[in-house]
Amino acid sequence: MLETAIVAARDRTRLIDVASIFIRYGVDGLVDQLNLRKLLPQSQQRIDAQHEELSQPERLRKAIEALGPTYIKLGQILATRHDLLGPEWTGELAKLHSSVEPLPWSLVFEQIHEDLNGDPYQVFASFDEQPIAAASIAQVYKATLHSGEQVVLKVRRPKLRPVIEADLRLLSHIARLLQQSSDEWKRYRPLEIVSYLGAAMRDELDFAREGHYCDEVARNFESDPTVVIPKIYWEWTSERLLVQEFIEGYPPIDAKQLRGAGLDPHALARRGAKAILQMVLEDGVFHADPHPGNMIAMAENRVGFIDFGMVGRLSERRKHELLILFRALVEGRADGVASMLLSWSDQYDSDPVALNAATERFLARHGIKPLKISHALSDFMSLARELHIALPTDLSLLFKAFITADGVLLRMDPTLDIVAVAQPLVQSQMTRQYSPRALRRRATYLAAEFYDLAADMPGYVRLLMHRLRHGRVGVDLEVRHMRDLGQSLERAATRLCIAVVTAAFALGLAPHLINLGPSVFGVPLFTLLGIAATLCGSGLLLFWLWWRR
Repeated sequence: MLETAIVAARDRTRLIDVASIFIRYGVDGLVDQLNLRKLLPQSQQRIDAQHEELSQPERLRKAIEALGPTYIKLGQILATRHDLLGPEWTGELAKLHSSVEPLPWSLVFEQIHEDLNGDPYQVFASFDEQPIAAASIAQVYKATLHSGEQVVLKVRRPKLRPVIEADLRLLSHIARLLQQSSDEWKRYRPLEIVSYLGAAMRDELDFAREGHYCDEVARNFESDPTVVIPKIYWEWTSERLLVQEFIEGYPPIDAKQLRGAGLDPHALARRGAKAILQMVLEDGVFHADPHPGNMIAMAENRVGFIDFGMVGRLSERRKHELLILFRALVEGRADGVASMLLSWSDQYDSDPVALNAATERFLARHGIKPLKISHALSDFMSLARELHIALPTDLSLLFKAFITADGVLLRMDPTLDIVAVAQPLVQSQMTRQYSPRALRRRATYLAAEFYDLAADMPGYVRLLMHRLRHGRVGVDLEVRHMRDLGQSLERAATRLCIAVVTAAFALGLAPHLINLGPSVFGVPLFTLLGIAATLCGSGLLLFWLWWRR
């Protein structure tokens, strides 16, 4: 309760704004659950008439768009969580967009001037004041260097970070309250989702970090001339400003248009698929939002990637797990799919019979060749929701990237079989992981671990035998919610003790004090003071209990 009061006091204005928007759009269930309605005047506690005819998912999407970039990003993350939400919710949240009206040049010029440490009209040979794109986080402008190279400037919207930080504090506290409120909310892992959102938002706000991601991916493809990653101009890049090479090409959405420009959609689709698969399965650093605006079809059938604001990373273990899942999908092995579901779950009471039956049905639905990877991954997350298994958040980002890329690539070439493109790479990676060198390296590591463990073992055994000999071995059992119960009992006992001691003092001193001192209207002063103290104390106690509720 104290933490709630502190958060509310610090970010009260934003909290009122959030509650007002949710109520206005008719998404007030969470507002009532968190008891936020009392913050608003009666005039702001009604849904707007224009939203009454909308479905609940539509109301939520519109409310999120009205709340700004933090909530839009949260909605986009939830749109990928088919393992948590039904298709009616994820389908509506997938429509979220962050395009907004651009800010006037007069509001942006001062910040650009400060970040460039000079007048943009002098730093660049030419500069177009009209943005070529505007989103909730940044605006993009085009310019030309004195050397003749064309560049784009990605400019963060002024005064944006304080609002986003306030939103993240509020969401973090709300997630903690929800996770503590019930086991049903706990299954959704709200704290994990908000923690992931916070990391993603802070990465996206830092354009220098985006530039480093871009350079890292460029290094991974420096030997592949078919993949183009823009060059970053670090002399002008900072946290709020990113200056990068302008890449010219066509959006990869119309095969007929691409053929008219002399390009081969089939070759472009295969090269785009190979690039995405290399990022994921080999490099472990991938573009997490490869939608048509971030992939570019270029001359000589090259594929360009821009906007590395959202980048995902995979550990070696996660890459290995992904390889196992792909292999199980291709070979139709239900045990491999079930094994990955259990590995990614934090549930300990899953029914193996139900799990195997569900994975068999899943594979039966996707046994027709060629395998549609976007459909398979969406259905895989729906399978997790059916089994009440919440997947790790980083996997949802990866699956979303695959689903988005698959949709773009199929628009260029509907015959593309991304699994067939992936098969040589999967085989190569599996061979590498189980090569004699890799096995020898793992064996050496395990031998070193066992050697260290064996060196410590005599000491642990001697300590155990000593405690057994003296009867000092105890068992520590953890009973769920026992700690909360103990704290509640301790508080109740403390209050009871205070009440008993207070009553004893009152009863013991009252006979001696009742007739002492002067009188007021015939009533002894000490009696009046006692009555006043009792009324004040009772009032404060009632107010405190009401506040806690």
